[in-house]
Amino acid sequence: MKVLIPILKKYRREAVLAPFFKLVEALLELLVPLIMARIIDRGIASGDRLYVLQQSGLLLLLGAAGLSFSIIAQYFAAKASMRLGGELRHRLFAKVQELSFSQLDLFGADTLITRMTSDVNQVQAGVNMVLRLFLRSPFIVFGAMVMAFTIDTPSALIFAVAIPVLGAVVFWILLTTLPLYKRVQGKLDEIMTSTRENLTGVRVIRAFRQEETERKRYAARNAELFSEQLKVGRISGLMNPLTYVLINLAVVALIQTDAVRVNTGILETGQAVALLNYMSQILVELIKLANLIIQVTRAAACSERVAAVLEVHSDMQDGSENASEVFLGEAESEENGRKKAVEFRDVSLRYDKESGEALHDISFTAYAGDTIGIIGGTGSGKSSLVNLIPRFYDASAGEVRVFGEDVRRLTLESLRANIGMVLQKAELFRGSIADNLRWGKEDADNAAFWEALTIAQAKEYVETKPGKLDFYLEQNARNLSGGQKQRLTIARALMKKPQILILDDSASALDFATDAALRTAIRESARDITCFIVSQRAASVQYADRILVLDNGTLVGSGTHEELLRDNEVYQEIYYSQFPKEA
Repeated sequence: MKVLIPILKKYRREAVLAPFFKLVEALLELLVPLIMARIIDRGIASGDRLYVLQQSGLLLLLGAAGLSFSIIAQYFAAKASMRLGGELRHRLFAKVQELSFSQLDLFGADTLITRMTSDVNQVQAGVNMVLRLFLRSPFIVFGAMVMAFTIDTPSALIFAVAIPVLGAVVFWILLTTLPLYKRVQGKLDEIMTSTRENLTGVRVIRAFRQEETERKRYAARNAELFSEQLKVGRISGLMNPLTYVLINLAVVALIQTDAVRVNTGILETGQAVALLNYMSQILVELIKLANLIIQVTRAAACSERVAAVLEVHSDMQDGSENASEVFLGEAESEENGRKKAVEFRDVSLRYDKESGEALHDISFTAYAGDTIGIIGGTGSGKSSLVNLIPRFYDASAGEVRVFGEDVRRLTLESLRANIGMVLQKAELFRGSIADNLRWGKEDADNAAFWEALTIAQAKEYVETKPGKLDFYLEQNARNLSGGQKQRLTIARALMKKPQILILDDSASALDFATDAALRTAIRESARDITCFIVSQRAASVQYADRILVLDNGTLVGSGTHEELLRDNEVYQEIYYSQFPKEA
């Protein structure tokens, strides 16, 4: 609730008017039994038809007014809850953008999607019901008891006993079901994970004929969710029967008491009917309150899950210096006068405090204009190393410096604006080719688009597409081949005219000729770019100015292709596994 209340304060007008109009409606509803009592005791008993018609007209007027107030209250409650849900989604989305990659890995994409959709919807529905019923139902219940005391005190004592007992039942169910609803949402996360895995990996599943296995696994997880929902449903389902039993016992006691008092002339017939109506009102409101409690319990569990994301602070603090000034200004230089573009000083990396080191004691220097190849076996830490340069992760120990400045002192926005990054998996977004290229430069013109596409070896296939730059890409660019997607992501990175370009195994779907043409074009188009090429292909890195060889997170070799082929066993093993050893 501490997350919801500050948001609701922004819409305090709607949040106040919704329950206010509901209370007015409830007040009108409490007057109905009194008017009914007067109709019976004064109108019908004396045969005064005019009085009956007058009071019946008043009842109709109260009904129309109550309906109007109810509609107005519903409007304001819906407005407040919808705006709350919208802002929660916006805040969650913004928070996801702020979190570091380590924190995103910790939460997982599936649970974040569930919290932004299902959980927020539950909170939204809960807030809507709270604004409409949270004050109205207790007001009717206690108001009916007060009105009963104004009619007949001995009869009203039955209300005074029944209501606390009913309250105890309601709160017992509330406290019991709250942790169970949390478990239900957790099981829903697992279902979401399973569904996402099956949808994204459907080709692999079919290729290995694992459809039946996945069906059984999904069915097992679904059965667990069903079991949890059944458990909490059984407890929540006790709400209505218990309230019905208790209220009906109170009704029986009330009828027995009032019958005696009517016979002895202490109580009038209309008053007894009014008392019975008040008990019926309590019954109806407690049913509503029971449903409200179930919804609020579920919403409370979901709000805690939403709050768990919103209350997390990024463990990566933004710097204060503008990276553009650092990239364009004077930097440290060695005797040869060349700028140090990227420098690793005894860098180690742990993705989690309890996990082992992904990188250990890495030190090297890349000068402006250099092409640095990074090679190693699967899991050797190649991607981990280059992810430290744009500060996707922070080094656990040591320093990563760009043009002489520690990356932790630079603002993330300005740092990444000067670094072109092409990730292992080619991610493109729904829209035209031009729309995707504008991610690199929003105000780019067609000439800039074609220049980047030419360097990325993508011009030839883009020209054959209907509409060319306006060719529409479907979700995740599934209407392009793997190689086409990779070349387009490289073109997108080149649009930024970056000082540092990182190609993280981004040419794995390209043939050797296209790969070679791409590297040549990048080198010739911008000789001052410092380019990092991550690859498992020796052919992709052998012409680099320097090659870094990684093995189990440790830098085991650094030098040119010729030097490493002569002296480094790890590089020799990789190279000769791809090219036959010359006699």
